[in-house]
Amino acid sequence: MRHTDALVSVGLPVYNGADRMEGVVRSILAQDHENLELVISDNASTDHTEELCRELARQDSRIVYHRQRENIGATNNFIYVGEVANGAFLRWAGDDDRLEPSCVSRSMRMFAEDERLILVTSQTSYTDPEGVTRTMPYTGTDLGSDDPVTRMAEMLRLHTETYLLLDPLYGVIRREALTRIPRRNMLREDEVLAIKLALAGPWGHVPEILSHRNVHHRRLPALVPHLGVPRWTARFATTLQYREILNWLPQAGLTPQEHRRARAVVLGMYMLRQRRIVARRGRKVLRLAIGRR
Repeated sequence: MRHTDALVSVGLPVYNGADRMEGVVRSILAQDHENLELVISDNASTDHTEELCRELARQDSRIVYHRQRENIGATNNFIYVGEVANGAFLRWAGDDDRLEPSCVSRSMRMFAEDERLILVTSQTSYTDPEGVTRTMPYTGTDLGSDDPVTRMAEMLRLHTETYLLLDPLYGVIRREALTRIPRRNMLREDEVLAIKLALAGPWGHVPEILSHRNVHHRRLPALVPHLGVPRWTARFATTLQYREILNWLPQAGLTPQEHRRARAVVLGMYMLRQRRIVARRGRKVLRLAIGRR
């Protein structure tokens, strides 16, 4: 089967989304890629999400609805939709996102053009709580390299830049590659997964705005109850994140030389981020000290 004909699953994890999710569902069902399924995982919502989803599924046979008996946490709900999806390719969507009609088909065309690719990203527009919409074009090429360390280094660099450039978790992913990667429920798990995917194979990028997302900035302690992780992990999120990446390197299929290079890159970026954290905290302490005078 050609990639342009392959079944693509769009995974939609949701919790109490009855008032906002209908728009993204309609935009997913309006995709011009015909072989498509929408997998919704309702994380034990307490509003009218279940009733809405069952009605939407009744109207369109492409919708597969699952309801969790109890809240399993946000990350685990994302993982679940990927596990129960049937498609050879997967794209996650947020419950208040909107996809352009060619979002899936444009990405699948790139897979057809380059058999090496395991993931295809695209430009995204982001709207903040004040209603300001922004985007920033990504023009890099390192994620398409055949060298896994080059790809990993580029993804680590992007983690220290603005989120406006690239979000691999909202690209189209080859599920065969995704299922080989174990995941852990933790803070910044999305960044860890992005690194593991960068090590797994080359990526493509469509330099067009194919999706629209709303930005919900939350500090790490505020994410703890949504993920169901220990509260103390918010204080050590960066260290735990980089420890997880280092622990993955021996399992990433690297040569001994690549492994040494990768460790050096990870440790170097960790030290850079730690220095930035210390400097930021120092500036905060200074502002508080000045404010007390």
